Amino acid sequence: MEKNNFIDYIRIFCRSGHGGAGVKHFRQDKLTSKGGPDGGDGGRGGHIILKGNAQLWTLLHLRYFKNVLAKNGERGMKQNKTGKDGEDIIIEVPLGTIAKNEETGETEAEILEDGQEIVWMKGGRGGLGNQHFATPTNQVPEHCQPGEDGIEGWKQLELKVLADVGLVGFPNAGKSTLLSVITAAKPKIANYAFTTLTPQLGMVEYRDGKSFCIADLPGIIEGAAEGKGLGHRFLRHIERNSCLLFLIPADSENYKKEFEILLNELKEYNEEMLQKDFIIAVSKSDMLDDELKKEISKELPQNIPHYFISSITNKGLTELKDALWTILNKPVGS
Repeated sequence: MEKNNFIDYIRIFCRSGHGGAGVKHFRQDKLTSKGGPDGGDGGRGGHIILKGNAQLWTLLHLRYFKNVLAKNGERGMKQNKTGKDGEDIIIEVPLGTIAKNEETGETEAEILEDGQEIVWMKGGRGGLGNQHFATPTNQVPEHCQPGEDGIEGWKQLELKVLADVGLVGFPNAGKSTLLSVITAAKPKIANYAFTTLTPQLGMVEYRDGKSFCIADLPGIIEGAAEGKGLGHRFLRHIERNSCLLFLIPADSENYKKEFEILLNELKEYNEEMLQKDFIIAVSKSDMLDDELKKEISKELPQNIPHYFISSITNKGLTELKDALWTILNKPVGS
């Protein structure tokens, strides 16, 4: 899919349906000119519903869907008949979508499962007909209710990619190459910064038919948490990853500093990201001898496992996949 077809944020105006009005009516037939009240209730206004669809991975299909207006409920009818409910609008979104109120910034809904449905904006209730207001002292009520207004406002839909493992690194660290080797994904690969402008997902085939999902995410630059480079658009996709795989190239000038910059950008954006499981992989390590590997190992944090890999020679990839699988399937709380 072309990079401009990946849409992970949209802004739309939404309005749920107004409830239909209840009616004032008195029973009439050939024997009775004005009987008791029989005014029916108004129908409910249409809801706006979010529904998860695992076949979608972008909000592209909503790009030009700027106004979402649900139908109003119909008026009540005589003979105590309730008006027809307004037709609901179902908005299908990819898994990982968050719906927010633009004015308050409040998260109103979150879709995480295929087929999951959430009534995002309820339609207004229908008004009561005059049949409900009859009393022993007022047997001919003239009162009925109007329907309730629907809910309206500008809303935001944001997509946060759902993947087990997120690849984190500076531009040109070798993330796209690694993804292309260990999965069936075919990301754009070139020797310049920001080749990857949108998240790329791939399934890693493990053993015995098992697999896990890995995401190649746009590269961090220093200051990303402040919005530089691809900034927040990139960092929000990391929030859902269970494990983060930090990729540092073998030709880096300072391995420790590079890792600390990456870690600091995550912390500045959301400190909770530091609670995730980390693994460090030194890419392009086919150019390293054993002595250089020992020197690099001394620079890296001792409390985080690290692996020397090469996407060209496939060196270290089996051990890396084993480590990722172990972390993803460790017992809860351990």
